[in-house]
Amino acid sequence: MYNSLSQDIEKLILSDRKKGAKNPYAFKDEDAVRENPSHDASTIFRSPFIRDVDKIMNLPYFARYQDKTQVFSLYKNDDITRRSLHVQFVSRIARTIGKALNLNLELIEAIALGHDIGHTPFAHEGEYALDKIYHEKTGRHFLHNVQSARVLTEIFPCNISLQTLDGILCHNGEIEQNVYRPEKIESFDELYQKITRAKEDLNYAKTLTPATLEGCVVKLCDIISYLGKDRQDAEKIKKGEFPFSEKEVNFNAEMINNFSIDVIENSYRKPYIKMSDQVFSKLCEEKKKNYREIYLSKNDANENALPLENMMKLLYEKFLSDLKAENKNSYIYRHHVNYINKITPKRKTPYSSGDINDVVTDYIASMTDDYFIELFNKLFPESKIKIKYKGYFD
Repeated sequence: MYNSLSQDIEKLILSDRKKGAKNPYAFKDEDAVRENPSHDASTIFRSPFIRDVDKIMNLPYFARYQDKTQVFSLYKNDDITRRSLHVQFVSRIARTIGKALNLNLELIEAIALGHDIGHTPFAHEGEYALDKIYHEKTGRHFLHNVQSARVLTEIFPCNISLQTLDGILCHNGEIEQNVYRPEKIESFDELYQKITRAKEDLNYAKTLTPATLEGCVVKLCDIISYLGKDRQDAEKIKKGEFPFSEKEVNFNAEMINNFSIDVIENSYRKPYIKMSDQVFSKLCEEKKKNYREIYLSKNDANENALPLENMMKLLYEKFLSDLKAENKNSYIYRHHVNYINKITPKRKTPYSSGDINDVVTDYIASMTDDYFIELFNKLFPESKIKIKYKGYFD
């Protein structure tokens, strides 16, 4: 059931390639905008978005992707997807579609590799828990896409382009659409207004749409990348406990191919990214199955993570108190505040000069799964709250 491009679209793509035709709707390198335009000028071999990719990949938080859960926490299994693999899947699928549509592949790669850099440990369970605590303290919401933009502007102010940041901010794919029409953005002031409003209004946050076709492709591919892969992971760790047929478990390659073909077919030479009604309905149907049978299921592999919110509350209150008391021996200073100030010496203001709730949230969100558990056990050795991994031979 692997679909192929129609002969008309295939001929059109080949004809345009022979002519060297460019996509008039693709984002042009020369239009990239930075807050500090005197730095990071493009060269003959390093475009503005190659620079963004290099900056993102060299951040310490990029390395932490490898120990942040994608969906299934607390399982010692080297074959299930961590966030490091997820962002590569998103990048690969998005660049495949982007190449066919003749878009800016380097902008796609930058957005894809950076889109989850602000994600919490323990997947969406961690995000929900941190949002609840942060909202109780501040009235604002924690959203991983907003945090990813914050990582690249406030925590590590590394002069990432507006177009990359916008794609990262607007990537959250929880609300699927069959047509993505770019919503223009012209300044960093607009970006920061979006960030502020998203933290205050979850309904607004769900409507964020990227300003470029490249960002729209990544937003859609974020969904495409995990639908089949999460089923494969579910089957690996709880074989037979999820009610998917063998075909439904092993449809990942077929699904990626068919969804990609449909996007190309309906978006070529268009100023938007579109899926056909039939394929869009299929995407929505498969996503609902995942939510019903995996993410919200009683068979959820994260049942051991039930104490997570209580653990996170204890850590949050501990570090909030330490910041108020200026306890420089606290790990929030030793492993977080001092570290960031040291590796970002040219920042205009000290990192920790803002709302201390943001500093605490930054620290917790930056943790890997293993670090979170070890830190909790270190600080609260007498606690009855325990999380245990399921080992390789359990």
